[in-house]
Amino acid sequence: MGRRSRARRAAESRAGNGGAAPAPVKTPRPARLSDERPKAPWHPFPLVELCVLLGIALIVVAVILGLDTDRGRAALLCGLVLASLGGLDTALREHFNGYRSHTTLLAGLPAVLVAGALFFAQAPWIAVIAAGALMFAFGFLVFRAAFRRRSGGLSFKVK
Repeated sequence: MGRRSRARRAAESRAGNGGAAPAPVKTPRPARLSDERPKAPWHPFPLVELCVLLGIALIVVAVILGLDTDRGRAALLCGLVLASLGGLDTALREHFNGYRSHTTLLAGLPAVLVAGALFFAQAPWIAVIAAGALMFAFGFLVFRAAFRRRSGGLSFKVK
């Protein structure tokens, strides 16, 4: 029904009960979460910050050692993994607490894992790309739905 029909019906119902407006019907909405950034379970201890700092230090060490050596490549890989885990922790906490949407970033994680597994299994390039794209699309839908549930129906939250 359009707006006119609802307005006409409301006017008729007010006229029928002595002009008193009917009580508005409230539809239940999910509770809004706080606008405060969610704290980590280990809150006073800066674990994420130390993880990122150690990751950056390992990347610097890798450059100093040289990326053509085994130790340099290992330091680079460990540094990238540690720094990425620090960012991933923050993204997961904020996303699943409804604070801020990180749907695209989180959808990329399973896509990269699937594409990496297929690459190392020596699958054809088209299969690697197709599986990565499909996993990204599936992850995007799942993570978007999870954020909508936690944020009270929002697709994204602008600060």
